[in-house]
Amino acid sequence: MPELPEVEALALDLKGRLDGRAIVRVDIAAFSALKTFDPPLSSLDGTFVEDVTRHGKFLDIATGGLHLVVHLARAGWIRWRAEVPALPPRPSTKSGLAARVVLDDDSGLDITEAGTKKSLAVYVVRQPADVPGIARLGPDPLADEFTIDVLQRILEDAGRAQIKGVLRQQSIVAGIGNAYSDELLHAAKMSPFKPASSLNPDDVQVLYDAIRDVLGDAVERSRGLAASELKGEKKSNLAVHGKKGAKCPVCGDVVREVSFADSFLNYCATCQTGGKPLADRRMSKLLK
Repeated sequence: MPELPEVEALALDLKGRLDGRAIVRVDIAAFSALKTFDPPLSSLDGTFVEDVTRHGKFLDIATGGLHLVVHLARAGWIRWRAEVPALPPRPSTKSGLAARVVLDDDSGLDITEAGTKKSLAVYVVRQPADVPGIARLGPDPLADEFTIDVLQRILEDAGRAQIKGVLRQQSIVAGIGNAYSDELLHAAKMSPFKPASSLNPDDVQVLYDAIRDVLGDAVERSRGLAASELKGEKKSNLAVHGKKGAKCPVCGDVVREVSFADSFLNYCATCQTGGKPLADRRMSKLLK
């Protein structure tokens, strides 16, 4: 799933490609992806792109006083095309194409989604906050306003909730997903199951530094890369996420996994849980 660093880099790449360009039209290939009807999609036709930014994991293309907002969900991505086909795409659930943005020189963007679970969302709105998911976002962890005091209040308000779940909740902290929550908790040497309110002031400082460092470093590594390079850059620099069975790059212990119904987490027992493996609840149920 694209998270804050990839969406930040994607916005930067697209800003360089789209700034001042005219949108000829936007074609929808997967009708379920379009979540709004007013303003109509056709209101983007002939508008000039003014900016490309992000809000959490939402990509925002500002054009003609409106906003084309895309949430890439778990398996979505955007691909630049130097030349798009002359004919609009046919509606299809198999091609993976959700939408296409056609520009004034016949280049454009393909907004795609892999897999069968379709969660990608496209919005045309007058203001970004008209998108419910954006309106609910918590503070951005790389913004100046995200201070250690803000993090302290977040953890206190979360009570006994597990720290990984708190960090992934977009209405609490914007932009952190499954992969980077694993990464920053590994950097902070904290168990993903640690209760949020149990962190003492020193713990909060360590977690705050890990959030800023892990996400900040990922943004800097991604800066200037083309969209086609971002997935590979992310995967090659992960320490534990998606690395089940590999060696922890810090201590050499094996990276372990806890599986859930529709996701998983990875961690190093030596670095994060005092050497104690966490219970894999899904596997435990299967063995009963």
